[in-house]
Amino acid sequence: MLPPGFYAGTFPDSAVGTVHRAPGDYPSGQEGDVLMVEFTVIGIPCPGLNGGPMFRHSEAFSFQVATDDQAETDWLWNAIVSNGGQESVCGWCRDPWGLSWQITPRALTAAIADPDRAAARRAFEAMMQMGKIDIAAIEAARRG
Repeated sequence: MLPPGFYAGTFPDSAVGTVHRAPGDYPSGQEGDVLMVEFTVIGIPCPGLNGGPMFRHSEAFSFQVATDDQAETDWLWNAIVSNGGQESVCGWCRDPWGLSWQITPRALTAAIADPDRAAARRAFEAMMQMGKIDIAAIEAARRG
């Protein structure tokens, strides 16, 4: 089961709502086990369902967090990775509970949408070499 308290304490506009517990024993659990948690992460309402250990998260669902600067990018990335998570590529990381996150600086989004397609390509190629996004390197690549 996801720890919504971690998310609520780490990300802005996040909170834990109602926790639903099993009213009785069931095949894979006992009375009182958490069945569902209603929580909000970065303004997105989420029902956290306890499907048991046979159901795992995948990259088919991820949170994308737009950041304003390198300090915010670093802080959020480190909050996820240093808590037992895993680094990945192109601004992606995975938290210790298996959820994927895209920590995406707004500067990156602007760079790869640059109307100057050569500048956009340079920024995109720089991003493809990164784990955590380095805004200064993206901007340097964009400028050529």
